[in-house]
Amino acid sequence: MSEDLDILRRDVVECRRCPRLVAWREQSARERKAAFADQTYWGRPLPGFGDPRARVLVLGLAPAAHGANRTGRMFTGDRSGDFLYAAMWRAGLADRPTSTARDDGLRLRDAWVTAAVRCAPPANKPTPTERDACLPWSVRELELLRRVSVIVCLGAFAWDAALRLNGALATGGVGDSSQSAPAASLPRPRPRFAHGAEYESGRYTLLGCYHPSQQNTFTGRLTEPMIDAVLARARVLADRRRG
Repeated sequence: MSEDLDILRRDVVECRRCPRLVAWREQSARERKAAFADQTYWGRPLPGFGDPRARVLVLGLAPAAHGANRTGRMFTGDRSGDFLYAAMWRAGLADRPTSTARDDGLRLRDAWVTAAVRCAPPANKPTPTERDACLPWSVRELELLRRVSVIVCLGAFAWDAALRLNGALATGGVGDSSQSAPAASLPRPRPRFAHGAEYESGRYTLLGCYHPSQQNTFTGRLTEPMIDAVLARARVLADRRRG
């Protein structure tokens, strides 16, 4: 499994499928923020990160231009990641509460962190076409992460991507990951995103959680007890599926 995940990682990092995202991630890596002017940015697509035997997958929206696009690891180097990894540590899913660099020694336990879109998008807003172009990478990822049974969706965009991912895995609707994904089958009526929402279909249970963006955490829309409750529920569901 680890060897196959390494192959997937290399394939993801080499992807240049979406011209707009390629241009933006590379521009952001050249035009660095003053605080990071002396650093070398990653500036490429982001592979997932975590425990290959994970039962809980945390699905975000996309890398931040000066966060993960800089550090080379999902949710690392920005305030969203600070909030997320601290919560994962409290839930027993990480061995420390901070994530500062891809070589800082952080280890996840029973968890894998990834995103619906693997490249930093302008204004943090990927298009539906870019979401669907990334879907085959997520299909390959979950096919390799055979123990995953719970997907924690950080925000409505990730929720929608997870529904499409679940449909693609259930129907075999995505073929060669070198091609953009066709529209995957979606349940009707479509389950609506909400914080704490649950949707079970086949192998996976989807859990909704507000995204740990500063817009949500600074305003109190998402608090530590709220994300703690979602991650605790994810662990309960994973244990239940195992049983």
